[in-house]
Amino acid sequence: MRVLPAPLKAHIDTGATTLCRCWRVTRRDGTVLGFTEHDADLTADGTHFFAASGFSASDAETALGLAAPNGEVAGAFSSEAIKEADLERGRYDGARVEVLLVNWSDPSQFLLEHVREIGEVTRTDNSFRAELRGLAARLDQPTGRVYGRRCDARLGDGRCRVALSAFRASGTVVAADTLQASVSDLSGFASGWFGFGVLTFTSGALAGRAVDIAGHQAGNPARLTFWLPLPESPAAGDAFEIAAGCDKTFSTCKAKFANGLNFQGFPHMPGSDFAYSYVSGATVHDGSVLVG
Repeated sequence: MRVLPAPLKAHIDTGATTLCRCWRVTRRDGTVLGFTEHDADLTADGTHFFAASGFSASDAETALGLAAPNGEVAGAFSSEAIKEADLERGRYDGARVEVLLVNWSDPSQFLLEHVREIGEVTRTDNSFRAELRGLAARLDQPTGRVYGRRCDARLGDGRCRVALSAFRASGTVVAADTLQASVSDLSGFASGWFGFGVLTFTSGALAGRAVDIAGHQAGNPARLTFWLPLPESPAAGDAFEIAAGCDKTFSTCKAKFANGLNFQGFPHMPGSDFAYSYVSGATVHDGSVLVG
């Protein structure tokens, strides 16, 4: 049962209320922003809430037990509030959202109604709509390990243990669009060396942006292709750092990284095709896919 602060309860009991909702957004980088549906800025609970954001909320669904409540919030892009470029760069992914009910005539009277996380975000030309997920939604996410032939560690993490410093390089963009780039300073690496790797821009408009590499073709300049389009094309001269990629196979782990002892997959585990197959001298029973 929710208990209202006495001053706020007394205000609601009058029957003529001056209430509005405010949203305090805490991004993963620690940046805290406040937005309100009221027509003037408010300061409540130590946070300044901007009215120029054009924020409005939908009906919110709640349920008993561990069912994940959900709702959504809509707003307009503005220089004072949320910028489209920040959404493009994922700075609001998984951000914590606190929903406050505030008496705008006396902002010292407020109630923390819900705590949510930003989920899926959709954008139009001048506005956005963000899904607000309850914290119980984390229980719907898969956890634990997946038993499979390929490694499930991230290259260079505590389970993989590869020293990525020995597999990094730097370079500059020669020419690029949002899906591919011609780059310099990678001529000493064979084709495919940086495939499945990660490129991080260190200068230019995309500085700090990391992008997954789909393919690498050696040459002078070398050519890189991206798995997903960038929000904007890199400019010639933009600098970057790039890490070698891993296709998660046991053979690559041994030959490319000399890290077979730390391989986190199960290359010799019989798969379902093996388990349900019949005995045949013509079949190689090594756990691999029998029909592909």
